[in-house]
Amino acid sequence: MYEELAKEKFDNLVKNYENMDILILAIESSCDETSIAVVKNGTEVLSNIISSQIDIHKRFGGVVPEVASRNHLLALNNVLKEALDKAKVSLDDISAIAVTYGAGLVGALMVGVNFAKSLAYALNLPLIKVNHIKGHISANYIAFPELKPPFISLIVSGGHTALVRTVDYTRNELICTTIDDAVGEAYDKVAKVLGLGYPGGPIVDKMSKSGEPNIQLVKSYPTDGFSYSGIKTAVINYVHKCKQQGIEINIPDVCASFQYYAVGQLVENTIKACKKFRAKTVVMAGGVAANSYLRSELTKACLAEGIELRFPPMSLCTDNAAMIGCEAYFNLISGVGLADMTLSAQSNLNLKFSSR
Repeated sequence: MYEELAKEKFDNLVKNYENMDILILAIESSCDETSIAVVKNGTEVLSNIISSQIDIHKRFGGVVPEVASRNHLLALNNVLKEALDKAKVSLDDISAIAVTYGAGLVGALMVGVNFAKSLAYALNLPLIKVNHIKGHISANYIAFPELKPPFISLIVSGGHTALVRTVDYTRNELICTTIDDAVGEAYDKVAKVLGLGYPGGPIVDKMSKSGEPNIQLVKSYPTDGFSYSGIKTAVINYVHKCKQQGIEINIPDVCASFQYYAVGQLVENTIKACKKFRAKTVVMAGGVAANSYLRSELTKACLAEGIELRFPPMSLCTDNAAMIGCEAYFNLISGVGLADMTLSAQSNLNLKFSSR
């Protein structure tokens, strides 16, 4: 009975979206942020509440999956109430429920998926499944409502590093990806070996501002993809060597040198992809899109090549439900993404995908 009613409502939204306001309640719990947002017509964010667990996981030096899942359970009801209050709406005003079902930590994802399914079932509302990585791309539609595909998307986060050709609102084609570690993961590991704490990305970025990239960590990096295992290992070996020889480690210089190589391949491959596909627009997506050195270096490179660069504000770079609501809206108006009560979490989702 629920499936039939939800499908009927979904079809009605698809058919009449141009003549009505669509309010999507979106839920994001893929890692260590519990977030719920109310998004109107895809790009108008009425509320975007984020309950971060960073302080909880700092003591462990990284995210502990079981701890993350338990804290999502504790936070969801309060975050939901705050999101509805901030948006000045009730559950009766909501048109559809959206949820991240992958990629991410499977336990954390399961908490959000089950919460979303319960809401959708109780309210007889359509349930829209959203790929977390596609959500990061859609954050740019919120920041720049005039933005339209096609364009090149540089995805940079703790779990993903890839270049994607965004063909339309629901279809992306993978250009290249990392052959080992993700860039955000490398940042965290470098910060850990330097004793800088968690999360590593913002700390390394800040420390590098007072340093010089004067340490050769690797001789070269791939120009047809990404690789971070070698750079990360080079930093670890350098630190161990200095400690063994009693040499004082200049931490800002190490951070600056790491960023030079880490960001260098991101910039070089992005420009190469733009030339190959004759793209005039690049967007950045993911937590590492907040990195100041990456923003600066890619801005300069794009300016030199006459390429328009877009990146979301800091609040939309990290995990948040507003981007999930935006992605869900574009899925909905394209007639795709409808899920049923069999929806389950998927920790790994291929970056080369279409919602169709």
